[in-house]
Amino acid sequence: MKLSTLTELNAERAARRPAIVVTDISSGEQRLVKAADFAADPLRDALAKQLRMGKSGSVEVDGKKLFLNVHAPTAKLVIVGAVHISQALAPLARSLGYDVTVVDPRTAFASVERFPDVPLIAEWPELALPPLNVDHYTAFVAVTHDPKIDDPALLHAFARDCFYIGALGSKKTHARRADRLKAQGASDSDIAKIHAPIGLAIGAVSPSEIAVSIMAEITATLRLPKASAS
Repeated sequence: MKLSTLTELNAERAARRPAIVVTDISSGEQRLVKAADFAADPLRDALAKQLRMGKSGSVEVDGKKLFLNVHAPTAKLVIVGAVHISQALAPLARSLGYDVTVVDPRTAFASVERFPDVPLIAEWPELALPPLNVDHYTAFVAVTHDPKIDDPALLHAFARDCFYIGALGSKKTHARRADRLKAQGASDSDIAKIHAPIGLAIGAVSPSEIAVSIMAEITATLRLPKASAS
């Protein structure tokens, strides 16, 4: 790889922006495609597919064999609420390669004993979330059932364009939540981003089953084409 290409690639990675190095297998020629250029690139469909999969791979275009080396940011999961569901969700997400952080100002819940080996921040969302650099490659889950904690957290997630935003609660609970959030400046498009009731409808009952349904919905949102992810 040319030094100039490597320098550009490292800059994209440092900024947590995806990029793909396209290599002509026969000639060895390489070019870097940045996220901002995906839509206009002749390989846009192949680039989008490999990026969704999060895997590098070979494609053949116009008789040329190309290798697409995918460099995607490590996905984050921010869980607001150190509850029973979170105890099951955090290790499940870590096993899938997510960087997981649990936020809950209630120190009785946010304890090392309940969440071994998981970063915990026992602060209110207004203080805890800004240093986490939440971004588009972050899945955001609010599960406290306490508007004083969940609502400001969700507003933060809207502002940071998280790829997945989910919140615990029934349809009635979510309707009340939507009214509160709109009163605080959230738009209809913001509210539409929330997956609520949270998780895929698999008949989940126990905290562990609910955690599986949440992680399945996050995975579908990340990996499937947008039209198929809902």
